[in-house]
Amino acid sequence: MSAAKPSATIRYTAMRLGLFVGCFAVAAVAVHFGLLPSGAGGSNFVWVILLALVLSAPLSYVLLRKQRDEMSTQIVSTVDRTKARLEANRTREDHLTS
Repeated sequence: MSAAKPSATIRYTAMRLGLFVGCFAVAAVAVHFGLLPSGAGGSNFVWVILLALVLSAPLSYVLLRKQRDEMSTQIVSTVDRTKARLEANRTREDHLTS
């Protein structure tokens, strides 16, 4: 992995956040113009956030599949390297105590 390449987790999180912000803007405009119902009383902001969450979740599931797979691969390789390093350290400690 190159030092200049950003982490797959950071890239996925940034894209997920961007998708949420886009859905929030669409939901806010739709509520403002009456295309979607507004929240009860003073809960309009919370209502728009909930709408954005409901819209962005399935979109991110479909649209960010590739990034999620890259993130998973990166995490698995990191965990495997860490396990191997811990096993090597444990083996070395066993040889020192023998």
